Amino acid sequence: MSAKNWFKFIFLGMVWGSSFLWIKIALGEVGPFTLVFFRAGIAFLGLVVVWIVLRPELHRRDLWKFAFMGVFNHALPIVLISWSEKHISSGLAAILNSTTPLFTILIAPFFLSEERITARRALGLILGFGGVIVLASNKLADGDSLGGVGIITMLIAACCYAASGVFARKIMSGIRSEAQSIGQMGMAFLFMIPATFIAESPFHMPTQPLTWIALIWLGLLGSCVTLLLWFSLLNSVGPTKTSMVTYLFPLMGVLLGWVFLHEIPDWRLFVGGALVLAAVVIVNSLGKRNKQDKIEQQVVPLANTESPDGR
Repeated sequence: MSAKNWFKFIFLGMVWGSSFLWIKIALGEVGPFTLVFFRAGIAFLGLVVVWIVLRPELHRRDLWKFAFMGVFNHALPIVLISWSEKHISSGLAAILNSTTPLFTILIAPFFLSEERITARRALGLILGFGGVIVLASNKLADGDSLGGVGIITMLIAACCYAASGVFARKIMSGIRSEAQSIGQMGMAFLFMIPATFIAESPFHMPTQPLTWIALIWLGLLGSCVTLLLWFSLLNSVGPTKTSMVTYLFPLMGVLLGWVFLHEIPDWRLFVGGALVLAAVVIVNSLGKRNKQDKIEQQVVPLANTESPDGR
């Protein structure tokens, strides 16, 4: 990758990896639905500015696609992640989020003919979900039912991301990345308006400055800027290399949770996290990547071939 793409890659990993810390901080004052309401709203406002400048075309025929992605790639998984972090550590949430590529392996063969389950991928699945069992064993051994549910909701969130990626790969091709970003986030925010007032009534406006810093960080950097950079990197280097940014999530999540939230990791976090990370590395290993690179030349990625910066 070029130096510019490496910068995008590292920036995405650091910002998304730190999101678990900022979610934990914001949850100190607001509920999960309120958090996502503000995150989606702030991100949408930022993307509206992008739309005013770049004027990408938005078509009515694509509204149902934006609605699907808005709910299953933004609103629902982030609500689930936020609820989970009320009961599990931010570091554990970051590790569990990294199972997204493993769920993609399970879902993709049903919809994408080029995505078959190979022996390498099967090994990755066994290792990855073995790591999840190790991670969950502490909560189950302690009889922490809410912690166990928090792990399950994190896995459902990862499954939502995986399903959204497959959907976008199959259905969203040909739509400019800026239009995808704005359409998805607009639908996510639209969905969160009634959901928030129903689930967390009466509505509570944040008052603490640190909460607002967390929400603005999550909205502008964690959703608006990173979404645009994700599509740009995707179009530059392809989906296989771009998906490897998830390698940075556990490192950032565990490290920041340890330093700022005093979340002391135990052996299960290290062993389970290592198994999950090894699984993701295996399914994206060099041999697999060489084959995938050939596929990526034939299959249109999630957005059109023109990157947001006009290259």
